[in-house]
Amino acid sequence: MTVEPMPAAFLGHGSPMNALERNRYTNAWRELGARVPRPRGILAISAHWYVNLSAVTAMDCPKTIHDFYGFPDELSSLEYPAPGDRALAEEIAEIAKPTWVGLDHDSWGFDHGTWSVLAHAFPNADVPVVQLSINAQKPLEYHLELGAQLAPLRQRGVLVICSGNVVHNLRRLDFNQPASGFDWAHRFDDAVRGQMASSPEDLVALRDHKDYADAVPTPDHFIPLLYLAGLASAGGSAAEVIVEGYVYGSQSMTCYTIDANWPGEQASGGVAAALPDPDLVPPDDTNA
Repeated sequence: MTVEPMPAAFLGHGSPMNALERNRYTNAWRELGARVPRPRGILAISAHWYVNLSAVTAMDCPKTIHDFYGFPDELSSLEYPAPGDRALAEEIAEIAKPTWVGLDHDSWGFDHGTWSVLAHAFPNADVPVVQLSINAQKPLEYHLELGAQLAPLRQRGVLVICSGNVVHNLRRLDFNQPASGFDWAHRFDDAVRGQMASSPEDLVALRDHKDYADAVPTPDHFIPLLYLAGLASAGGSAAEVIVEGYVYGSQSMTCYTIDANWPGEQASGGVAAALPDPDLVPPDDTNA
């Protein structure tokens, strides 16, 4: 019997305040959680575990990490108590070979790139979750290839959720544009959309795009999309946009999925959550 692969997704997570709000982006995340088959486990790949090695969380009860600054106490008290899954972590490390992925038994947990989206997609926190680090020492090709190596997980009931932002430049934010994007942000976002729909295996080539330096001043938020591109390439799947939009000119909220049979229309609702007042907390200091 042929087993249908579990869908996978890249979610533009934006401000961590999205965890507490209902808007068109969080509504799309909720719809994703409702549409996919119940997963055996979730592998999260977040922009915010950006370290100098490849590792996967392997503890039974991962902690909720509040890795941001300048936000309300309500956000800092939010917990996402999903269990971990040591066996799944070991399975991921085995599938990734010969690429080395270490087992993290006590140092990390769920950062806000993971729990801010899962709080909507799986609000009951009753599906085991493990998180894979992004190895900051490796080139873009490494992440694309590792994503492809992880493709067998989808046949085993594991949902891969990648969390970042296609365009993420906190130093170019314009707080007078709460729901629109600069021309260069649109151009790069459009180029990524075309690549993900036609040849995701070539996504790395967009580092030569004329707007790459503005859209991706640091690679941490872009790299999670490479994992979805690798999964799409391995499965022969085209990525679908599930919701798109911009925040403050220089941040794209575009989200993608593969093999979720997404309906044509996008979710309705308000604009994405805000960042703290830049006169009080510089955007770079928020770690958003």
